[in-house]
Amino acid sequence: MIDKKIAAYIEQHTTDEDELMYAINRQTQLTTYYPRMLSGKVQGKFLEMISFMIKPKYVLEIGTFTGYSALALAKGLQPDGKLITLEVNEEMESMLRKNFALSPEASKIELIIGDAIEIIPQLKNNFDLIFIDADKEQYADYYQMAFEKLKPGGFILIDNVLWSGKVIKPAAATEKETAGIVSLNKLVAEDPRVEQVMLSVRDGLLLVRKLPVN
Repeated sequence: MIDKKIAAYIEQHTTDEDELMYAINRQTQLTTYYPRMLSGKVQGKFLEMISFMIKPKYVLEIGTFTGYSALALAKGLQPDGKLITLEVNEEMESMLRKNFALSPEASKIELIIGDAIEIIPQLKNNFDLIFIDADKEQYADYYQMAFEKLKPGGFILIDNVLWSGKVIKPAAATEKETAGIVSLNKLVAEDPRVEQVMLSVRDGLLLVRKLPVN
C-alpha cells in the first residue's frame, strides 16, 4: 500500500521497539506461518501512543496472535487498569503466557483462550478502548458485540480495514475475508451512534468513537 522507500523512512522516524517488543517481533517472524499478522514497530507504537493518550482503565483486545499489540496497548493502562485479550488458537497459549510474563504490565493482562463470539457477552467490564484484529469474516459481528461493551465516549480500533487495497476492487469482494471487511466498513460509516476516521497506517486502521448519550 505504501512505497517501500516511504515505509522505510517512516520506520526510521518512529521510536524503536523496546527489547521485549523487538524479541517478540523476531520470534514471530521466525516461528509463525503468517508473521504479517503482527502489528509491527510502527503500528505497535501507534497503539501504544493511543493508549497513553486515552489512559484507559479497561481495554479489550479481540485477537491476540503473539501478544505484540496487547503489550503495546497495556503500556498506557491506568495503574489499576486491566487488559483482557481473546485468542481462539489454543496452540498460541504457551507462547503468549511466556511473553506476557516478561512484561512489567504482566499483572494487568488477562488472556482468555476461546471463541470471542461466545466470550464477549460474558464479559462484565465496560471498556474504554477495544482493539479488533481477528477473523475478518466476523468483523461486523465483533463490532456490534464490542459496541455494547464500550463506554460512551470510548474508542474502538479495527485493523486491516484496507486489506491490501482489496476493499476497492469489485472482483475481490467475492472473497469471504474481503467481503467481511467491506461489510464492516460500510456498517461503521452508516452507524449514527459513532464518528470515525480511517487511517492509512500499515494495512489500514479504523478509529471509531462511541458518541456520548444525550
